[in-house]
Amino acid sequence: MSQRPPEKRLRLRRKDDLDKGNSRLNATTAKFLQVSGRIEVIVAGKKKLELNAVPLPDVPENEVWINTDEMKQLGLSDNSIATIRRV
Repeated sequence: MSQRPPEKRLRLRRKDDLDKGNSRLNATTAKFLQVSGRIEVIVAGKKKLELNAVPLPDVPENEVWINTDEMKQLGLSDNSIATIRRV
C-alpha cells in the first residue's frame, strides 16, 4: 500500500504581482509538504488546481499566494481555506 504525500490546510491569498499558473508558499511549509515543483490546491473537495510552486521565506507559513485573476476565474475568494499537497 503506497503512502499518501503529506498535505496541509492553508489560506489562499490573492496577489496581483504573480503570473498565472504560479504560486508562492513559505519555504518551511514547502519542505514539510516535500514540494519539488508543483502543488495541488483542493478547495472543499470540489475545485482542484495545479500550480508551479515557488518557496519563499517571506510568505507567512499558513498562506499560499495565487494570482488574483486565476482565483476569480475559479470563484475562489481571498482567505479561502484549501488543502495543499505536492503533485
